[in-house]
Amino acid sequence: MSEVTTQISSSINALMREFDIITHNLANVSTVGYKRRCNAFSKSLESQKAGRQSYSPGVIDVVSEFDFSQGNIVETGRDLDFALYGRGFFVIETPSGPLYTRNGVFRINSNGQLVDSSGRIVAGSAGPITIPANILPSQISITGDGSIGAGEVALGKFRLVDFRDDEKKLVPAGDNCYRMPQKDITPVSAENIIVKHHYQEASNVNMIDEL
Repeated sequence: MSEVTTQISSSINALMREFDIITHNLANVSTVGYKRRCNAFSKSLESQKAGRQSYSPGVIDVVSEFDFSQGNIVETGRDLDFALYGRGFFVIETPSGPLYTRNGVFRINSNGQLVDSSGRIVAGSAGPITIPANILPSQISITGDGSIGAGEVALGKFRLVDFRDDEKKLVPAGDNCYRMPQKDITPVSAENIIVKHHYQEASNVNMIDEL
């Protein structure tokens, strides 16, 4: 394949990838806590030739990454809606390891545990968050740091984590969740984050910007 043909093919593939990402973003404009994807275009493979036996000048290299900027906080009035304002994630426990999400639309399962929409346990700082059967969702209150209670009864505290500069290394895990890549990155306790009760974080997709 000639150098010109390679460059044209690369450009077409990059545009198709960009179109796929825009389509995916627009499909999730109403998804709670969704973070838009964007393409980070390198200047050229020419700038990455170190360590490679051959390269084609001008070939576009495309890297997809997430934009974790804050979405709008929208009041819903629902007793088990929680929104994060600031950097950080809720932790969801699964048999294959923890997942991380900004979607704080939760419910209570038959065991009284706080779970996500797929029935997976929402992690607390000391294990699952359990709501006794005699406490109604409408009685639940929460402080900005994620501590949950009902009157004088302490029910637990959300485990909230941050990845700081490594958050863009998170891998999509489906259902608006992320997981750590095989090359471990270390989560830390989230700081400067506020949990808002009766609110949801809207998608950070801006339809005008996407179009």
